[in-house]
Amino acid sequence: MTLNNGTATSPGPTAGAARKPGYAGTLAAACGAVFVAQVANALPASLNGLFQQDLNTHGSQLTWITAAFMISVVCFEFTFGVLGDLFGRRRLVVAGTALVAAGSTVAALAPTVQVLWLGAALNGLGAGAMFPGSLTALTAVTRDMRQRAHAVAVWSGFLSAGAAVSPLLGGMFAKVGSWRGSFWVLVGLALVSMVLTVALATESKAPEGRRLDVAGQTTFALGLILVLYGAVEGPESGWTALPVMLSLILGTVFLAGFVVVELGAESPIFDLRLFRNRAFAVSSAAAVIGMFAFLGACFATSMWLGPVQHQDPIRVAIPFLLLQGPAFLLIPVVSRLLHRVAPTWLLTSGFALTAVGCLLCARLDVTDPRLGALVVPALLIGIGFALTVSSVTAVALNSVPPSLAGMASATTNMLRDLGFALGPVVVGAVALSNAGSAFVANLSDAGLPTAQTAAAHEIAAAGGPLAVNSLPLGATGSAAHGLALDALGSGFGTAFLVCGAAAAVACALTAFGMVGLHARGAAGQDVTAPAQPGHDNGPEPAAGAVHP
Repeated sequence: MTLNNGTATSPGPTAGAARKPGYAGTLAAACGAVFVAQVANALPASLNGLFQQDLNTHGSQLTWITAAFMISVVCFEFTFGVLGDLFGRRRLVVAGTALVAAGSTVAALAPTVQVLWLGAALNGLGAGAMFPGSLTALTAVTRDMRQRAHAVAVWSGFLSAGAAVSPLLGGMFAKVGSWRGSFWVLVGLALVSMVLTVALATESKAPEGRRLDVAGQTTFALGLILVLYGAVEGPESGWTALPVMLSLILGTVFLAGFVVVELGAESPIFDLRLFRNRAFAVSSAAAVIGMFAFLGACFATSMWLGPVQHQDPIRVAIPFLLLQGPAFLLIPVVSRLLHRVAPTWLLTSGFALTAVGCLLCARLDVTDPRLGALVVPALLIGIGFALTVSSVTAVALNSVPPSLAGMASATTNMLRDLGFALGPVVVGAVALSNAGSAFVANLSDAGLPTAQTAAAHEIAAAGGPLAVNSLPLGATGSAAHGLALDALGSGFGTAFLVCGAAAAVACALTAFGMVGLHARGAAGQDVTAPAQPGHDNGPEPAAGAVHP
């Protein structure tokens, strides 16, 4: 067998003999970095209810806390991939960790929700550097597909461990003190990760043919930010409001301009040649749709338990152990399955489980605060995520030629994070838009006293049914609160249905879109996809990969 660096090896080396120098240290540093980045991502999940109380937020403001993080990740992930190739992946991870420390400090001190958005955005920028930087650094020190698949599975598991622990961390500090304390802990974790990266990780670069694409980065960032702004603000401001319409139209124009720019760029940050490979194209589309379903379900769960049902933050954290924990606990199982089962089957099964879990969530009773009904659907979604996250990564990792490895890493990272960014934005839009319409209609037919109806209308006009549901009963009366709660239950139930439908589409896409493609075995005997025009896939997969 021939490795990417051209060195000949025996066909069946042991894992230990095949290790490059620095593998163990880089793996430890990469897992620590991605753990911290995902803690920063998931921390608000159990705190949305407290944000609403302490910072007097309404629906779209809560959505922006999560969206600000993910938009920062997605908008600049292409450029971070280039920066890592040019200046070093370890340096990129260290810089990203410093940004997370700074962003968490801002969030811990935030006097208003707008400052909290700034902290979330800084955290997103840091995570946007840490996700691709850590994984690309890791794949650079792996020799063969078996070792790489194991490393990716471990790395993905620590990412999910961060997401599982984060809401629990937030809930504990909210219980004993203040939600701000959890952000101070995140500052400490970021500093520890920074030291580990400097001390343990091996530096790697791939500068050949890579340079910054300012026009592509600018058009992409502006287009995505404008489109997502319109999607977040549409439910409350109205889809026909001038700022919403202008943002959607201009955003679409900028994204179209991005495609035009990239087609003519000498060194594009988004190389459309990658999508000539059917395995890469199908896995990328499934990643966007499937990860939208997963994070949309997670965001809907946090909103359902927090601002809607006003549950204790510790109780909010419990379902997230089931949503995120399986991806960590099943590391050995998934790692073995990646060698023994075609990724198509793992992807199809995982997305199917996610779809079933989301559809079960859509049947939850918003007036029932017990967590028992959430156990089965959350566990199904969690197991589905565990099966799909590493499988999509493996397909993308092994379906492109080495010459496009860095590009593939940045592209697939961005596409998957785009799915994550769309999750809370679309779920928030669907749930709050449906809840607002239902509340207004039900309030008009409820026959409440004129004073209560007028007060409820005024509060709902300012902050939607979520605002009515958050006020003391004396402000609008128990009947208006009940109508708001029912409307929110209906709205988020519809959002769960949308997530289930998306997961079902991803399931069908992988089941039928990869027909005729064969996963490469552990020893690399088969190919994942037909060779791309003008490239030799060779016997060894590329080093590019993505994070979940």
